Amino acid sequence: MITDCDEVLLHMVRHFSGWLEEEHAILFRPEEGDMAGALKFRDGGERVPSERVWELLWGFFETEMHRQTIVPGAVEALGTIGEKADIVVLTNLGEESRDGRIEQLARFGIAHEVVCNRGGKGEPLKSIIARHGAGRSVFVDDLAVHHASVAKHSPDTFRLHMIAEPTLAAATAPAEHAHARIDDWASATPWILERLEGRAS
Repeated sequence: MITDCDEVLLHMVRHFSGWLEEEHAILFRPEEGDMAGALKFRDGGERVPSERVWELLWGFFETEMHRQTIVPGAVEALGTIGEKADIVVLTNLGEESRDGRIEQLARFGIAHEVVCNRGGKGEPLKSIIARHGAGRSVFVDDLAVHHASVAKHSPDTFRLHMIAEPTLAAATAPAEHAHARIDDWASATPWILERLEGRAS
């Protein structure tokens, strides 16, 4: 299984939102649009310029990852799935953040391989599958763009769309290129195992 981290294993949006308001007087309202359109200055309500949005996002990951909390059921799910399959965390952070992400996950008892990436996840996922010699694979991610990328580069991989943050999940349609949308690990675990074990298609 190849899984994303933020909003799949760890909550990020709620902590990013809190930090933005506390430190930058910026409101983050994901239900009002994509990342570039969801940030507004608290005073005046103007949208934050897109280039500033990405500076803030990377700033959060550079200094505030300690704020992030575990998604309920994620540790238990990884334990169960890990008995049947290799697990790789494929995260869209730069290589410079890899050690920090490994340490962050270790605090919650998660000790699986971490692969860092920029851009679409289809090609790195295909490489991971080849390296592990996996006959069956499942991909879990919160962003539709990555499901499209995986569908293109590794069409036989089962794709599960998961968004652990309820406010974000409620405002986001199921990914077109995912096979299913399940937003909690208790329900997702049997779906994943059935496909990894070849009991469902």
